Formats: sequence, structure tokens, C-alpha cells
Amino acid sequence: MLAAMRLCATPLLVCATIPLSSCNRKTSSASGTTIARGTVDVARADSDLRAAMADSTEWPLYGRDFSNQRFSPLTQVNSRNVGQLAPAWVYHTGIVSGFETSPVVVGGVMYISTPLNHVVALDAATGTRKWEYTHDYRTTTDCCGPINRGVTVYGGRVYMGTVDARLIALDAATGKKLWDVQVGDNEKGYHITSAPLAVDGKIITGISCGEQGGRCYVTAYDAGSGKLIWRFYTIPSPAEGGWWGKWRATDDWGLSFGRDIARERADSARYPDSWKRGGAPMWHIPLVDTRLGLVYLNVGNAAPDLDDSERPGDNLYSDCIVALDLKTGKLRWYFQEVSHDRWDYDLASPLVMFDVKDSSGAEVPALAEAGKTGFVYVVDRRNGKPIRRSDAFVPHENFMKPPTDSGIMIQPATLGGSDWSPPAYSPQTGYLYVDGNYIPMLYKLHHEELQPPAQYWGGAVLTPATGSYGLFTAVDLNTGRIAWQTRTAKPLISGAVATAGGIVFTGLTDQKFAAYDARTGAQLWHYDTKAGVNAPPITYMINGRQFVAVASGGNLPLNSIRGDELLVFALPATSTTSSTTGAAR
Repeated sequence: MLAAMRLCATPLLVCATIPLSSCNRKTSSASGTTIARGTVDVARADSDLRAAMADSTEWPLYGRDFSNQRFSPLTQVNSRNVGQLAPAWVYHTGIVSGFETSPVVVGGVMYISTPLNHVVALDAATGTRKWEYTHDYRTTTDCCGPINRGVTVYGGRVYMGTVDARLIALDAATGKKLWDVQVGDNEKGYHITSAPLAVDGKIITGISCGEQGGRCYVTAYDAGSGKLIWRFYTIPSPAEGGWWGKWRATDDWGLSFGRDIARERADSARYPDSWKRGGAPMWHIPLVDTRLGLVYLNVGNAAPDLDDSERPGDNLYSDCIVALDLKTGKLRWYFQEVSHDRWDYDLASPLVMFDVKDSSGAEVPALAEAGKTGFVYVVDRRNGKPIRRSDAFVPHENFMKPPTDSGIMIQPATLGGSDWSPPAYSPQTGYLYVDGNYIPMLYKLHHEELQPPAQYWGGAVLTPATGSYGLFTAVDLNTGRIAWQTRTAKPLISGAVATAGGIVFTGLTDQKFAAYDARTGAQLWHYDTKAGVNAPPITYMINGRQFVAVASGGNLPLNSIRGDELLVFALPATSTTSSTTGAAR
């Protein structure tokens, strides 16, 4: 039996209208009117950020530092005592919806985003709320619910992208809004779910419109004023070389894309403007290598997702890792995982930076991306040259076979492989820890016209009612081999954190939060939660006590149990477990 996962223009994704009545809770800081803009001391802001990243007790960025490794040097909680981990405090947001945030901890304060784009500042040791910002939506078109994956703290400010495609700057001490800029037209489907990147006086954010047939982009804004500095379109115009690319029949390892390139070339003159509605969204935070002066993007799918009949060519820069000049936003290089994508194999999982051995045994600076295709791709981050593609971390069935009018079952499908879950990398093991899915789907083509902001899939995908599961996998990045793998009862969309204590944590859809031995994959501990854990965990230390934090609120794509809890764990101490609620103070 097949069941549609969600209902909208296709059965897969939701075009939600957010009930603004859900936002009408009293908070400690109203959204307010934009107040006077100021400047940010860039040298001090960058210095403070570097110091926080060097401090093992902090978690100052989405992935802890610029590498995005989600690795913590802390060892107080380790493979020998993790079984004693217990709740230290719990915070209730009061908003029962998909909860995908990755908290940030700076100077003893935890900053979280919630569904509906609230931002909350908490005492990281106790969970006591300091302030809350409530976002005032103007329009409410989105892809996958009113979710947000995190904020960025920089220069005494907190920055957040919103579902209605705005970038907000808040005073980190009070939560008052400092400025508010419109990044895209939400009424045409543009929206933001990811945390922005802060560096060099710039706030850099991508935008999503891949399922609504827009032309997506990434933009750098001045951290002090919110003024636009540069913008890079993730689909090049004909004047910029066009999105047709090299007409690749295979990937760099000889895997066929199953394309009819002769037909595409013949049709290219018939559809000269298809690039204007070609998608290529940004679902996650960009990365930066300040030594190389490069910003790295993981770019999403071409539009429409399934029906390729009107988009001949490789559809650059969809499904690409893209490197831009930090100062100018100009293209430096790109690497495309899937050319002419017809399966929604966008690069949804965030990139990770590390050093790795190439085929000659030399150590080189690299990037990795855990793909929806079920492979981990490793490239040289200086020039984008491929180093290796891992062994498959999920099964393949009818892989790279084109969708049909009557329907064809394909695995991996639109949720991967690895979907948006951020992986973790441990320099101790050399392993990348990846959340993966076995969710085969029936792909059915049908032609449809673009009608923004309705979703623009060119078909439908349906998933079996039973038979899906998850795979949590350790991939050896120096060889590409699977080091270990453990199966979970339900698919995984969460994320991971690895520690120097020899453990790796990930959330489970079936209402559990779990810890595994980083070298063997043996499960060492789990905690039963009230909702699905579909958010990435973090760890930090306050006053000599290590904490592990994760949001438990479920999510829309897997239809997991919803909730509103931020759970924070620690080893037993004399203090008692506390529970705080955002709805009442």
C-alpha cells in the first residue's frame, strides 16, 4: 500500500499557511518596530568569535566552529559514564510544532529559535528565560512547515532568517529588534529555514524556492546596518555562462544519470528561459574557510523536481558544492554531484570541513557532503576537485532511473539518503557520522504549469505505508568505507554531535535520544522522549559541568510526534532537575 506523505501541489510537501493566532503568547520582549541601525566593531566581533570557537566549553556556531564538524573536545561525559546521563532541565516553548533548532551557547547564554521564528535566550545552566522575541509574519508561504534550524550570534547581536524570507538582527542582551530586511518575496514562495553565517562583518544567508520554481540566491549583508553587500544567484544567467553546463552523462566515478542528452540539446532552444524558474535553493548554513577566503554553499534541486522536459542541460548550480570569494561573492569553483537531477537529490545536508588523505596519501584540505544519493562526497576545498565518493550508506533500488507517467519505485528518494540532518565528524576516529534513510517512493510524472507560490514538482512522489527505516552510519573519510552501521526502527532526520569522550549522539524519530560508541557503533544509552527527536544535539560546559542539549518536537516530513521541549542532560549532580515554560513566567 502506498500513501501520500503530505498534501499540496504534490503529495510530498506542504505549502502551509501559518495560523498567526499561534503567535499570540505574551513574551518578555515584543517584536517591536525596527530601531535605529548601528555599526558592528568587525575586528572585535571576529576576535570574540574566534575566542569562543577556541573555548571548548562553548557552542558558539551552528556546527560549533567554522569547520561545521559538530565535534566537541569535552570529555566529562564519555563512553564509560554516559549511561548515567539524566535530565538537568527542560524548557517548554509553548509551540507544539516541528522543532529543528540547533542551539547556540555563548557566555553562559543559550539562544534557540523555535517554530514560528521566535528566538529565546536562556540561562544555559538552569534554563531560566532571559528574553523572547516573537516574529510578526507578513506572509506565510513555506515548503515544510514553519520551522527554523538556528540563529547566529555575532558582535553582540543575534541574527535569524525567517519563513517569510526576512533577515532579523536582535540585541543579544535584550532581544529588541535592531533591523529587519526583506531577503526575498515570500508571496512567490521564497523562504529561509537555515541559520545565517557571520564572518568579516557580513551576515550571509541563502534562500529557498526550489519547490516553488524561483531562481534562488545567497546574499551577504552588512552586520551593522543590514545593507546588501553582494548577491550570488545559484542559477547562472546566459550572460553568466548559462545553466546548461558540460552536458554530463555520468558523474566523476562513471555513474550514469540516465539522460537523453540528444533530446535535451535539441530542446535547448525551445526553453531559453527555463533558468528563470530553475530553483537551486539553499537549505543550510554556508561554510567559510577564512584562510582561503572562500565561502562554501550546498545547493539544492533544480525545478521542477521530477519533470525535466523543459530544463535541458546540467542545470547549474543545482546539486552543487559551490565556492565563492568571501569579499566579492564571485564564483571560484563548483562541483556537481548530480547533473540534470530528476529525483530531488538536492544537497540538503550541511557541508563539513576537515583534512583528509587523497589517493596519493597526501593530506589535503577537504569538504564532505552526505548526499541524498546515499554517498558521501569528498572534494578538495581549494579547487573542488573530487577526492573520493564513499561506499553507499543506504540501499539503492532503481537508482538514477527516470520517473515515469505510470510510476516507478526508487530508493533513495526525496528524503535520502541523508536529508537535511547535519553529520558530525570526529578527528579522533576520522569518521563522519551520518543519519540515513530507507524510504523508497513511487515517482509519477505529470506536467504542470508554474503558478507561484504553489509547489512546482512536475509530478508526485508517494511512500509505502510500511517498510521504511533509518541507518546511522560511520563513514571512514580516508577510505570511503563504512566503518559501522546501525539500523533504527524509523527513518532518521535529526543530526549528530561527536565528542572527545568517545561518544556520538543522535536523535531518533521514534521518541528517543541516543548515544553510541564512536568507534564501534554500540548503543550506550538512550532516553525516552515525549516527541520525535528531529533536531541536532549540541554539548557545552558551564561551571565545570558538561551538558548535552537537544530539541524534541518532531517534524513534518516524517510526521513524527510533535512536542515543544528543549531537553538538557548532564551527569548526576546535587542540583535537582527543573522544568521551565516559555508560555508563563
